[in-house]
Amino acid sequence: MGVSESRAAVAEAITGLDAAVVELRRQYGDTLGVRRLMTDTARLADDLDELGDPLPGQRSGTQERQHLEVVPDDPYDPSMWADAEDEGLGAPDRRAP
Repeated sequence: MGVSESRAAVAEAITGLDAAVVELRRQYGDTLGVRRLMTDTARLADDLDELGDPLPGQRSGTQERQHLEVVPDDPYDPSMWADAEDEGLGAPDRRAP
């Protein structure tokens, strides 16, 4: 599905949602919830209009993922922490007074 087909599908869904909200307004009246729904559907239509064309080089969801670096689960070398202070970790201060 290309960009124009996707935009058309979203526009059609928004039109259907808007019609359903108008019917709810007829049934429920001008309540706060209905007004919020009407505002939300209008915002969706505005957002779709402002979307514009995709940027050149924009990644789509169908492209391959970039290589992820695997970090091993092996424990760190304990000597790496030999001079570290435990302050802030809830451990008692081991330094001599």
